[in-house]
Amino acid sequence: MTLMSSIIVLTACGENNEEQGEGKASRDLFEVAVIPSQSIGEMEEGLSRLEDHLSDHLEMPVEVTHYPNYNAVVEAINYSHVDLAYFGPVTYLIAYEQSGAEAVVTQSIDGNPYYYSYIVTQPDAPWETLDELLEDVEEVDFAFGSQSSTSGFTIPGFELMERNVYENEGSYEFSSVRFTGSHDITANVVADGHVDAGAIDSAIFQALINEGAIEEEEYKIIWESQQLYQYPWAVPHDTEDDRKDQIREAFLAIDDEEILSIFGGADEFVEASHDEYDSILEAARTMGLLDPEEDEDE
Repeated sequence: MTLMSSIIVLTACGENNEEQGEGKASRDLFEVAVIPSQSIGEMEEGLSRLEDHLSDHLEMPVEVTHYPNYNAVVEAINYSHVDLAYFGPVTYLIAYEQSGAEAVVTQSIDGNPYYYSYIVTQPDAPWETLDELLEDVEEVDFAFGSQSSTSGFTIPGFELMERNVYENEGSYEFSSVRFTGSHDITANVVADGHVDAGAIDSAIFQALINEGAIEEEEYKIIWESQQLYQYPWAVPHDTEDDRKDQIREAFLAIDDEEILSIFGGADEFVEASHDEYDSILEAARTMGLLDPEEDEDE
């Protein structure tokens, strides 16, 4: 099976909601979409092995695609162009509110299905805490990850909004703000000094260290968020219960280190449910990331 990394054109984009489901993924091919939490080179081998593992357990061909952006994954699951999708929590909440996507599994790291958002800087930077950094905010070049990332933007962005130093992409107190698009790139631009500080997923940060992709001594953590429930794997709203059970069983059976390592250095996969993501809703709503009409109904 071939791992695809090319951009997929989603024909359902922009269509009316009543047409959701008309683009149902092929019954002869189980299609999986994965968000760009890391660059494709960091994930390719593990995703290829995941294809093989799922194919064996589901007894059908499987194609895993590393999508170019978070929104493309939301569109794919909203219109049932894929059978399964790997999201960040906020991206999942968007898909849940737009189409009823359902979380089925997540990963456990060090025996815990939680992670954090970090703000990191260089080890010789003059700040030991976020409070200290914000005293010099007008001199600080700051990096978020993707605008659709929970730990790379939503949670740290909400914190900075609460501290009145960030309003939106065009209004902030920093010297500059950039969006890198992925956590590994954020780690690199901080270490290289292209920015003074950046927001990053704690699990991916540790996994990059464990893999030798970055050096721990090149960073200093100056802020840590509350605990966040790990990234969910979700199915479209019309997925049959038997298929959900098959997917859960397939993931719970994964013990391949090549697969586990690309998902934050996971120990294993565990069952997940929608309720686990309620704590992230406030930040997502405040940041304006959820559909306003849907928000008014809840």
